[in-house]
Amino acid sequence: MNAILVDVTRCTGCEQCVDACIDRNHGDPLQAQLARATTKDGLSADRLLSIAEVASGRFARLTCMHCVDPSCVSACLVGSITKTPEGPVVYDPEKCIGCRYCMLACPFHVPRYEWDQPVPYMRKCDMCADRQAEGRPPACVEACPNDALLFGDRDRLLAQAHDRIDRGGGAYLPRVWGEHAFGGTSVLYVSDVDLGPLGWPGRATEPIPDLTEPLISKTPFIGTGVACALLAVNWVIRRRMRLAAEAAEADAATGEDAE
Repeated sequence: MNAILVDVTRCTGCEQCVDACIDRNHGDPLQAQLARATTKDGLSADRLLSIAEVASGRFARLTCMHCVDPSCVSACLVGSITKTPEGPVVYDPEKCIGCRYCMLACPFHVPRYEWDQPVPYMRKCDMCADRQAEGRPPACVEACPNDALLFGDRDRLLAQAHDRIDRGGGAYLPRVWGEHAFGGTSVLYVSDVDLGPLGWPGRATEPIPDLTEPLISKTPFIGTGVACALLAVNWVIRRRMRLAAEAAEADAATGEDAE
């Protein structure tokens, strides 16, 4: 399984990775700049990667974390989001029904909706799955001028991350973000400052699908029950309206006969 290792100590916040991501995903540059200025995390349907200042002079990327056991996949009712064996969590708009459950399920609040489109879809980073299929790294990794991003096998990158921590002489906090949290992610971080501002939990947690799947599996039955209840209420209301109309007509006919 492939992954990306982010070294926060080497990131300068230049956003060349962001520009490469916008270009690769055919985002609208104007809308992307608007998102950078107006949204809290800088993400939008046109800006699938952003850079956040997590501490004074320290920057880190925020995008889809490509969880090892993704909650968005378990939340999707129609299978439009899948986790590939290679690592990326990919999205098929042809299957999407627009329920936006994936947006609610994501612990990092990453997926974005095309609110300004007449036929909107959800959008998120797919870790350049097409480039990986060609043996190339993601566009953001290729664009980074400071070697803050490394791409490769997840196990190898984890070993490299721990090696940097061990050999860093205290330059890094003793933690690899993404190794265990939410069941593990395919975007990993080493840092000398806390990454809580990116949405990481204070301690490792279980995979979120363990919590979402029991409810999601019952959603079709819940939806069917609600639909039947609404149809029943509609039938009762329409019947009462019909009976009231018939009674009014009968009263009117009786009045005419009396005259």
